[in-house]
Amino acid sequence: MDLSANGEPVIVQDETKVDVGIDLQPGSLTLTQNGQDFEVYHALVEFVAVHKEPWTVEKVKFSAKGLDGKSVGVTVDLLNEACNGPRAGIPGAIWKVVALAATSAGDVGITYATPDARPM
Repeated sequence: MDLSANGEPVIVQDETKVDVGIDLQPGSLTLTQNGQDFEVYHALVEFVAVHKEPWTVEKVKFSAKGLDGKSVGVTVDLLNEACNGPRAGIPGAIWKVVALAATSAGDVGITYATPDARPM
């Protein structure tokens, strides 16, 4: 691979995002939108920290299948219009998905170390 890089990367602290994807057991969550049922099989939960504030959840992007077997995406915004708290009327099952994602991110114990330079 012909690649070069230089510089000293710095994180912008105004807004940091972490997305956590979780696979859900088929049949464990059904979303109903406009009278149509969708069986969820995956959720991507987006967490955000703004201006060094504590982490909060911003939205969940669900991958689901309709009764016709076609895959669809359903996005649920979890912050209210002022972005200072949770949106009213979010079903409890969606908050359980958020809790599962938050727990799994911490439980996995993700650590990282720069790989050793190994001669090829």
